[in-house]
Amino acid sequence: MALTGRVVAFLLVGLVPVVVLDVLFDLAYPTLLAWLALTLLLVLVDVAFAASPRRVALERDLPARIRLGESAVSTLYVSNLGRRRMVVLVRDAWQPSAGAARTRMRLVIPAGERRAMQIPLTPFRRGERRVARVALRSFGPLGFAARQAVLLSPGRLRVLPPFLSRRHLPSRLARLRELDGRTSIMVRGQGTEFDSLREYVRGDDVRSIDWRATARHSDVMVRTWRPERDRRVVIVIDTGRTSAARIGDEVRLDTAFEAALLLAALATRAGDRVDLVLYDRRLRGRVHGASGPELLSRMVDAMAPVDPDLIETDWTAVPALVRQVTTQRALVVLVTAADSPGGSSGLLATVPQLSRDHLVVVASVTDPDLAAAVSERSTREETYRAAASERALLDVQRVSTALRQEGAEVVTAPPGDLPPAVADRYLALKAAGRL
Repeated sequence: MALTGRVVAFLLVGLVPVVVLDVLFDLAYPTLLAWLALTLLLVLVDVAFAASPRRVALERDLPARIRLGESAVSTLYVSNLGRRRMVVLVRDAWQPSAGAARTRMRLVIPAGERRAMQIPLTPFRRGERRVARVALRSFGPLGFAARQAVLLSPGRLRVLPPFLSRRHLPSRLARLRELDGRTSIMVRGQGTEFDSLREYVRGDDVRSIDWRATARHSDVMVRTWRPERDRRVVIVIDTGRTSAARIGDEVRLDTAFEAALLLAALATRAGDRVDLVLYDRRLRGRVHGASGPELLSRMVDAMAPVDPDLIETDWTAVPALVRQVTTQRALVVLVTAADSPGGSSGLLATVPQLSRDHLVVVASVTDPDLAAAVSERSTREETYRAAASERALLDVQRVSTALRQEGAEVVTAPPGDLPPAVADRYLALKAAGRL
């Protein structure tokens, strides 16, 4: 049972007769007891005539998933199964991170009918946003008291990564089309295959002349090459403690997701096969054997519920995970933090094992505030901050140099620039025939 403000107002109104009877007849105490008894009686009568909040049926209409930053509407249908008209206050207990605009609504439901409660949701965190219980408070005809019940009505909304880096996709696809035959490359590399023959023009590499074809034709013919298709791209995202650091407006893990999605969208358009591994000390998610639109759909589903785990990543298991995905030579992209020699020791020990069989790219987010802090030395605090920032930048350079010496390509950029930088490195490797 719950009391409303009307009970307090009714008790305050009773102060008038109590004071009047006290002045005239000295009957304050009996009058007060009588007024309290009347109030209690009205409350009990009101509760008795209130509709039961348990005689309801709840149904929920909710989209399965949305992208972070988008809005959805959760509709809760409340059906009155009793014989009395129900005046009910409904509270839908969504998690705060679901971004519910309102969670309470007053409904008037005649017997045998149902009413809908619509709640706009704008989640501000990625992952599973859940609701489990609905609280109902059914008021009596006087509005003095209400009967209350908490019922189960589970719901789940999966909030996917926003994939904001898709705005870089059209320009990268245009460059990919240039590589893929629209403008045939003339340099043969490890990752190129024969495309066609055409007539020699001034400026062509004479090493591309096909003398046999020239002998069969009256003109000099040259060979053109194009990047090979059906190559393997394995993206390994570090979900350990370093991925929980916040750089700018987002955590490192969210930037890693953006880079992986853009690279996967580009690589699958290029005809390559993409696999995703989310790992720290246990396998947090994996996407294998998908292509086309199914690939991105499965990737965002695998990424959505994953949050950074505050443990050290076990890099010694990564080569075995890559071997489980493919035994062929592949492009292995490790998205992790490479900003301190101590924290990157496991990564530095693993890269030589991977680079023997694969082409390795290490992608890491850098903090743009460090570069800005280096030049600010007006006060003593700023000078100390500048020295610390300079040391952090030198550590990043040391780790990057060590990774390159072990045979890896290194891509470092601020959060907004890392996804297109990784895509550009993929295109550069493909143009150079290294895939």
